[in-house]
Amino acid sequence: MKKALFVSITVLALDQVVKLWFKTHWMLGQETEVFPWFILHFTENRGMAFGMEFGGDWGKLALSLFRIVAVGGLGWFTWKQAQKGAGTMAMVSLGLVMAGALGNIIDSLFYGMLFSDSYGQVAQFLPPDGGYAPFLYGRVVDMLHFPLVDGHFPDWLPFWGGERYLFFRPVFNVADAAITVGIALILVFERELLTTLES
Repeated sequence: MKKALFVSITVLALDQVVKLWFKTHWMLGQETEVFPWFILHFTENRGMAFGMEFGGDWGKLALSLFRIVAVGGLGWFTWKQAQKGAGTMAMVSLGLVMAGALGNIIDSLFYGMLFSDSYGQVAQFLPPDGGYAPFLYGRVVDMLHFPLVDGHFPDWLPFWGGERYLFFRPVFNVADAAITVGIALILVFERELLTTLES
């Protein structure tokens, strides 16, 4: 369990430091090209990982509540795996997923109350008139964009022929990356853990 906690705390701290820096130094939509294939682009989303949304205000509330329940379940599962003597890779993988989930939950629960809006201005921490949204309705801060391949589909392709495509289109954050890497490690290396999930 100590390994999972160490990974979770380290990644969560990195995620929040990066998000807080962008939130308090950049305006929404501001971007800087580091390399042609790596752009820092400050955006916020109301929904899930990689900017996916659903259901307006009620959907946002449901998503925030679901995240809380899911993290509780993940924490319990991680503790049970530690009790069973799960290996280092399993604990690191679960720690990454836990850190990512917690990182985005913090944004959803608290950022709306703690910050002013970022539209056309740099957000203020603890603004005198209150934040931009109530508890559970904060937006998740994203900033990492990797437009690795930019091109057009072949004209002969049905439906999308000639249309532009961009890979990788979504803008994401450290928490999203941690979840993705953690799940990938589980899928590749942890058959025993997957068997536990299936049973």
